[in-house]
Amino acid sequence: MKIKEIIYILEEMAPLAYAEDFDNVGLLVGNQDVEAIGILVCHDALESIIDEAIIKKCNLVVCFHPILFSGVKKITGKNYVERAIIKAIKNDIAIYAVHTALDNHQYGVNKIFCDALGLINTKVLIPKQNFIYKLVTFTIPENAEKVRNALFNAGAGNIGNYKDCSFSSKGIGTFMGNENSDPQLGSKFEFVQTEEVKIEVTFEKHLENKILKALFASHLYEEVAYEIYELQNQHQNIGLGMIGELKMPMKEKEFLLFVKDKMQADGIRHSNFIDKEIKKIAVLGGAGSFAIKNAIQAGADAYLTADLKYHQFYEAENKLLLADIGHFESERYTKNYIVEYLRKKILNFAVILSEENSNPVKYL
Repeated sequence: MKIKEIIYILEEMAPLAYAEDFDNVGLLVGNQDVEAIGILVCHDALESIIDEAIIKKCNLVVCFHPILFSGVKKITGKNYVERAIIKAIKNDIAIYAVHTALDNHQYGVNKIFCDALGLINTKVLIPKQNFIYKLVTFTIPENAEKVRNALFNAGAGNIGNYKDCSFSSKGIGTFMGNENSDPQLGSKFEFVQTEEVKIEVTFEKHLENKILKALFASHLYEEVAYEIYELQNQHQNIGLGMIGELKMPMKEKEFLLFVKDKMQADGIRHSNFIDKEIKKIAVLGGAGSFAIKNAIQAGADAYLTADLKYHQFYEAENKLLLADIGHFESERYTKNYIVEYLRKKILNFAVILSEENSNPVKYL
C-alpha cells in the first residue's frame, strides 16, 4: 500500500477542505508515491517521535498538530521543528497532519471530547459558514433519475441527518442548435420545445469538481445547462466546538473534579464559582478563547477549552463557568481515535499508537 492510498483514507476521516484557512494540514514531509511499511500515530511529530518511528519501522507519521505551521525559510536544525524535519527526511519518513480538518468534523476532536465526558444531545457550537453550495440543472424526465442518482453518489444531497435530498419541478425548456451542434433531441437549426425537469441539490463546496464530473457523465445533453450558487446557510454538522448535556446535573466543584478525572488533567484553571448547577456544557479542544461568547449565547452552564489568558477569565461575566483544562488534555484522546479509524480501514497493516507523551506543559 502506497502512502497516497493511506492519505485517501485519512482525507475520508478528515477532509482537508474542513480545515481553517490559517492551518497547515495534509502531507507536510515526504513522497506520497512511496510504499508504506508502517504508520505511527501521535499528537506532535517531534524529533523523539521520528526516533520512535525509526525503531518501530514506520515510514509514515500521522500527527494531530502540524510540525510545520508557519513559514520556514531555512532548515539548519537550530530548533525542534527543523530537527524533526531533518531527521524525517534523512530516514525517508513522511509526516501527515490532520489538525483543524479533524477539529471541524462532526465526529472529530470535539465529539471525542464530549464522548469522554459522556455528554448527550451534542451539536456543533460554531457551524461553518460559506461551505454549502447549490447545483441547479435541467434535463428531460427520462434522464432525471439517472442524473439525480449520479449526483447523490458523488456526495450531493446531504442535509443534516438526511441524504439523497433534492427538489424537482417540471417546466418547458427551449433550445436551437447551430451548425456545430449535435443535439440529442431535434436537429440542427430546429427550435425545440420539450418538457424538462429542474433538479436542485446542495453539496459541500470542496465536492464541486466531483459533482460536475458526475453531472456531465450522467446527463443526456451535448451541452449541459447548470447553475451553482453559494448559500448563506450554516453547515450544522461541520464547525468548531460542540455543546451537549450531562446526563445528570452537577455542582460546579463536583463538575470540575469530574472533568479533571475524565480528561486526566493535572490542573484546571477556572473562573469564579457562581453557584450555578452545571448541565449544559460547551467544549472546544485546543485554544478556544475566541468562542467564549458563542458558549454564552448557546446557553452553556460551563465552557471547557484551553490556553486562556488572565483577562479572558473576566469574559465569563458570571454567566457561565469558564475552565482551562490544558491544551494537550483537551485533545488527548484524538490520536486514539485516529488509530482506531485506521485499523478499521487497514486490516493487514501496522498502525501503531505512539507511546510518547508530547505535552510540553508540566505541573508540580
